[in-house]
Amino acid sequence: MTIPEIVDSHCHLDVDKFSEDVDEVVARAGRAGVGRMITICTKVSEFERVLSIAERYDNIWCSLGIHPHHAGTEDAVSVERLIELSRHPKVVGIGETGLDFFYDKAPRDIQEAYFRTHIEAARETGLPLIVHTRDAEADTARILEEEYARGPFTGELHCFTSSQELAECAVRLGMMIAFSGIVTFKNAEDLRETAKALPLESILVETDSPFCAPVPMRGKRCEPAFVVHTATAVAELRGIPLSEFAAATTENFERLFPKVSAAQNSREGALA
Repeated sequence: MTIPEIVDSHCHLDVDKFSEDVDEVVARAGRAGVGRMITICTKVSEFERVLSIAERYDNIWCSLGIHPHHAGTEDAVSVERLIELSRHPKVVGIGETGLDFFYDKAPRDIQEAYFRTHIEAARETGLPLIVHTRDAEADTARILEEEYARGPFTGELHCFTSSQELAECAVRLGMMIAFSGIVTFKNAEDLRETAKALPLESILVETDSPFCAPVPMRGKRCEPAFVVHTATAVAELRGIPLSEFAAATTENFERLFPKVSAAQNSREGALA
């Protein structure tokens, strides 16, 4: 039986760990059934490098943003600048952005200010917001709810490891929850319960590669092909066939990232 396409909604193909073999990494993903990928920007100052990866492959897109780790070292970026850069046809999301109070690599007030800037850019462009949150549940929920009250936006909580309560808060706002290989880890029972409980139409899968390699690939450099293991694990948790789960999460991806589908439809039309 042919399995429908699986999408890696979040990876980092521009990092040094992929510098020697990115072509082979992308090819292995294709052989594994991973049709499309989004490579994520964490520093606006390095956006061109991220964009170059997306421009190199027909089935890869990218995002634009400043990770909270870098909020203290990256120059402040305006909403207008994010909007301008996001007009590129390969830019399909705003982020990753958010709050990380576990490592606290940047002052918390600066993290929050940058987070709100990215939310405004997502609201203005209609592109989905890609949110990183760690040890900052209450503040993440507060900011998302406050900003949503100012005007709607779409988005996802990526590489989700927080509580079911935060996941449900995000889903109420129309956001999606993306699970990485962490959901397969031995000590992630609470996370697996969340993956079972959420509506299927609110779930995405990702690798966050080169990090978070899933079981049975633990200890290896993670790469987009490994998202199949995460998808298989979550499908088993929910008691549904992988084919059904793959189809659903791919549909969710296309709904959250319509710019990807629009670009593909345009390209296919031009080739017809």
